[in-house]
Amino acid sequence: MYDEKNLIHILTMLECCEKAWLYTKEFTNPMDFIWANEQKELNATISLFIAIGEESKKIDKNLKDKVECELSWSDIAGLRDKISHDYRGVDGDILWIVIHQDLYKLKSTLVAMLQVINPSQKLLKEFLSTPYYKHLKYLLEYEE
Repeated sequence: MYDEKNLIHILTMLECCEKAWLYTKEFTNPMDFIWANEQKELNATISLFIAIGEESKKIDKNLKDKVECELSWSDIAGLRDKISHDYRGVDGDILWIVIHQDLYKLKSTLVAMLQVINPSQKLLKEFLSTPYYKHLKYLLEYEE
């Protein structure tokens, strides 16, 4: 029913969420995260948010309408645009909140979208066997 490309966009967004948590897990506050390691984690995380926003624009509108999301899709895409066009304007405190609160809401929505798409287990395993989605093995638990 839905274009297979939705699966790629959703898996990419989920992997970005997992990596954002991975890159920030050793920090207990936004300032440590922002200034640590010559800002490597911050810059990597900013890149992940750009990817999340870009991929969110590519998901079918009908699929977005079918699955309730606690976040606004325009805000998800807008964060990407804000970061891309005003890098120095990234507020570390807001980014920290998004990582530790909003990404969980996004993850729930994306997993629900996967259930609606209902890809074959063979296709899902094929995607998850690549290094691009190595942090998403938990999705195989949804096997029938």
